[in-house]
Amino acid sequence: MQNENFKKGQGAQSNVINRFDRYTYEPEDEDFEAVKTSFTEVFPKSIVNQVKSEDLPMEYSMNPYQGCEHGCSYCFARPTHEYWGYSAGIDFERKIMVKKNAPELLEKFFQKRGYKPASILLSGNTDCYQPAERQFEITRKLLQVCLDYRHPVNILTKNALVLRDLDILKPMAEQNLVSVSLSIPTVNEELRRKMEPRTSSAPNKLKAIEVLTENKIPVHVMVAPIIPGLNSDEPLNILKSISEAGALSFGYTLVRLNDTVEPVFVNWIESHFPDRAQKVLNLIRSMRGGKLGDKRYFERQRGEGNIAEMIHTTFKIGRKKFFDGKEFPKLSTANFTGAKDQQLRLFD
Repeated sequence: MQNENFKKGQGAQSNVINRFDRYTYEPEDEDFEAVKTSFTEVFPKSIVNQVKSEDLPMEYSMNPYQGCEHGCSYCFARPTHEYWGYSAGIDFERKIMVKKNAPELLEKFFQKRGYKPASILLSGNTDCYQPAERQFEITRKLLQVCLDYRHPVNILTKNALVLRDLDILKPMAEQNLVSVSLSIPTVNEELRRKMEPRTSSAPNKLKAIEVLTENKIPVHVMVAPIIPGLNSDEPLNILKSISEAGALSFGYTLVRLNDTVEPVFVNWIESHFPDRAQKVLNLIRSMRGGKLGDKRYFERQRGEGNIAEMIHTTFKIGRKKFFDGKEFPKLSTANFTGAKDQQLRLFD
């Protein structure tokens, strides 16, 4: 039975201590439900990040927002908020930093002498189609720049808001410049509302796959994260659903709770699922060498032990059963010249 005091619509229930702060202040009775989401414009000098992690396939990523309103308790990006002086808890969901100058920075990046084009992941940290995008439209403008310069981009999101930008995505797809990865950790809508409270519903995500596919935009799905004892019984059902909707490929990750993600998730699981919280936490530990987190390259992706192997085996079965013969296209860099296209812009 769920804790009746749990605040709905958010993953974190408090502001966990920032590990970089020497001093902390914890108010006794702060009403976080009365705290509205705030947006702060920041002015980065660059928007494209070179990805140096040895076990990640992309070369570049870019994130128009810092912090994320979706409220997933397990989000690996939470600790990055601490570098800005905020908490990985409620601050991560309620204090969103907005990079309005991102399109101009991307254009300058494309114009750099000697730049060799490689597909950019949008996003790699926080969701580029989180609710703030409805207001600021930074992701839309970034996509327009990519279309203007004929530069490939892979979109990763939990939100069906991506369909708003079909007028840009369709001409990009015609030149093999775009793909969309939707994150779908569950198709159980009741569980989805708890795991990722402010994302699109599971039916809407599946519908988004169908619409994107109908418009010849290739779709990949991230079944992530798999949390043993929570959604670990769903992979075959998810793979069947996304394959029938038109997805061409999928990936998956096992949950890991590094740094200040751990206290946020522990509080979440104990509040939402008090009857099985300790079982879930112990199952995670069984995959992570007795810990809840893992930062080791490659090992952090696979996990270890019987539970992890059972999950891997399930996905192997699902790949053969539902994705045999499907192939995901590689995006093209052939038409990128570092010069802007002369086509009419789709926005001013």
